[in-house]
Amino acid sequence: MDTIALARLGVFVGVLILFIGLEWVFPARQRVLPRLARWRTNLSLSILGSVVGAVMAPVLAVSMAALATSKGWGLFNLIGLDPWIEGLIAVILLDLAVWAQHVAFHYVPWLWRLHAVHHTDRDLDATTGVRFHPVEIGASLLWKALVILALGPSIIAVVVFEILLNGTAIFTHSNTALPERLDHRLRRIIVTPTMHRIHHSTDRPETNSNYGFNLSIWDHLFRTYRAKAKGELTLGLSEHQTEEPAKLLASLTLPFRRPNP
Repeated sequence: MDTIALARLGVFVGVLILFIGLEWVFPARQRVLPRLARWRTNLSLSILGSVVGAVMAPVLAVSMAALATSKGWGLFNLIGLDPWIEGLIAVILLDLAVWAQHVAFHYVPWLWRLHAVHHTDRDLDATTGVRFHPVEIGASLLWKALVILALGPSIIAVVVFEILLNGTAIFTHSNTALPERLDHRLRRIIVTPTMHRIHHSTDRPETNSNYGFNLSIWDHLFRTYRAKAKGELTLGLSEHQTEEPAKLLASLTLPFRRPNP
């Protein structure tokens, strides 16, 4: 395993363990389903997603950044900014690209069928941040590859962004209770667990809000921000309020099953 991959794995495991511990001590909500069954399924989906990433290694984000740099492709390779300024802008634009991808996964029907696997989790915790269907992982990797080829960011900027994306996905999905005043201050710039929890509501208008993974500015800017749920918050999808979301096979086959009439 190369140094970059090892560093990313180390940060990922460290952040996951950190927030599992924090939500154990400072839980925001009571669990609906047994913890271990959910963890087994969520982490298994994460492992399968990693297998997809390994198969698609030539088009991974860092590989595309290296290719764009060597060929002189992309916006940043044409305009020649200061490396620090370029890196900051690249991370911000990549975050916008992931926000836009997330919106697309909610409104394009076949993409939503994949993304619904993430939303069927009836409890949100740190492991939900890695609960994505392997096919969705593949589609996300292709989208990031195209964006990186168009922008031409440096390898280090992409590595920083990938680490931030992995870490914040775990943080925003965690069942960690933050002090209300701190939460309100943080969500002016970044997505907090309380803010993202609304996105996992069974109420569809609430589901179609708060799309950010890292920066909250896009939801404020594009008017998809919702400050609070309109009533008592139920998590998951209304048509999947059973134990099925905690089962691996049910989660893997969900996008390919006919919806209930």
